[in-house]
Amino acid sequence: MSLPNCPKCQSEYSYEDGDLLICPECSHEWKANEEAQTEAEAVIKDANGNVLADGDTVTVIKDLKIKGSSSVVKVGTKVKNIRLLPEASDGHDIDCKVDGIGAIKLKSEYVKKA
Repeated sequence: MSLPNCPKCQSEYSYEDGDLLICPECSHEWKANEEAQTEAEAVIKDANGNVLADGDTVTVIKDLKIKGSSSVVKVGTKVKNIRLLPEASDGHDIDCKVDGIGAIKLKSEYVKKA
């Protein structure tokens, strides 16, 4: 029986331990049927329900205060070439650079696809 590659580091040396699959290279553990579930859950949508992808351009739909700064990302600001972060635990699932501000992370619920 052929075991799937590690979903985290793509190592081909995964092995079974009970009902878990384990990667010896990165120590990632997952259930065999979990791989299909995480791919389905990894879809990130904007405020209007459009599916976002790496490299898309989005527009901010709400003034966003930047934590630890007096700067604000204004409504209507276009953000080009976004990068999605499907495993974001804090809800900030878009990594991007905003002109005049720099590199920040955004929540997909505050943007719309341009």
